[in-house]
Amino acid sequence: MRSTLEVMMFGRLSVLPQYLLPKRGLTQFAGRVARAQGGRATTRLIRWFVGKYGVDMSEAENPDIASYASFNDFFGRPLKPGVRPLADADFISPVDGAISQFGAIDDHHILQAKGHRFTTTQLLAGDAALADRFRHGSFANLYLSPKDYHRLHMPCAGRLQRMIYVPGALFSVNPTTARGVPGLFARNERVVCVFDSETHGRFVMVLVGATIVGSMATTWHGVVNPRRTGAIAEWEYADRPIALEQGEEMGRFLLGSTVIMLFEKDVIDFNADWRPEGPVRLGEAMGNTPAR
Repeated sequence: MRSTLEVMMFGRLSVLPQYLLPKRGLTQFAGRVARAQGGRATTRLIRWFVGKYGVDMSEAENPDIASYASFNDFFGRPLKPGVRPLADADFISPVDGAISQFGAIDDHHILQAKGHRFTTTQLLAGDAALADRFRHGSFANLYLSPKDYHRLHMPCAGRLQRMIYVPGALFSVNPTTARGVPGLFARNERVVCVFDSETHGRFVMVLVGATIVGSMATTWHGVVNPRRTGAIAEWEYADRPIALEQGEEMGRFLLGSTVIMLFEKDVIDFNADWRPEGPVRLGEAMGNTPAR
């Protein structure tokens, strides 16, 4: 059994090459490849990817690999209607993926992995007033692997208030990197989506970028980061009627990454069956409002 120190040292050594790789250049190259309409070459790439990662195309609305014009079209493929029924719960999983971590926010600290924490203020681009809304609240970090469905849906109904694009690094967000890179999710590029719910108060969904993630998109804006300018950008929606229902699509990753959710204090009791590193599926119960 490894000690905490051994786990941290092993994690840091495992991710050392990521500090040295030209992550931005690799990401730009991957984006060009993913957008390209290469005919047979595109089909071969998709077929290799499906075999390599065990993608279940039987769940796709369009299971015909050869019909996708680009890798991005394949990667953002919709599911067949009805394959992800919504649980009867106040909060549902917004994605297919795996649970990185979840639980209570310790004052304003979020657990990334054993030995690593970061603050809500860091995650939310230094917005201390917004971060204070989630003091002693709850969080959930869900990781989307390459094989997963990559559209994101609403955990509960909400009205969009703000969206903030935060430039940053492009480390991988897989579990090994989460154990080895301090403050990973608060260092990487991300898109912060702020919602208000009549029933559940304010909540946030943070779309975290990563190496070779070509871009992130939302249903109301489209691609948020087509060019990485290095500057924070913000959009206000408080006066615009953008309301999304529970389970409704809200965005997508163009290659895999992580979504982090923040909830206010005493808003959610998590599903008792949830465990770190356990699998989750879109629509399954994430939790309910605590009994009063």
